Amino acid sequence: MSLLDETNKLLAICDECEERFYTMRETDHDPEFFEEVKPYADISHQAIAGWAIEMKEWIQKAKPKYVHAVQIDSTKDAMTQFVVQSFYKATGKKRFILSINAARYTLQTVLTALASEKGKDQPND
Repeated sequence: MSLLDETNKLLAICDECEERFYTMRETDHDPEFFEEVKPYADISHQAIAGWAIEMKEWIQKAKPKYVHAVQIDSTKDAMTQFVVQSFYKATGKKRFILSINAARYTLQTVLTALASEKGKDQPND
């Protein structure tokens, strides 16, 4: 899977987490950790960790202007937390939404950097 696809997958995870957060609050549902939370979190955490490793390699190689390794680490940490937090209605709304928005911003910045890098690779006609 390409970095572009992986980044889009993480954006989809952000959307799923936000939607789940509101659903859990509306339905007043308490999830079963080992049946609902852990399987989803394991898959998501694996995708997030893989993306972070590939992004750091890409950053060293491509040296994008507006994407740095520290942003990737912060996004990885935030996403691993809010993936699990999205299942629980007791999660604080303001901090949760700010974390998702920060991750989305970084992911959008990555998409922009990947697109501009792809444009550099193509010859000018």
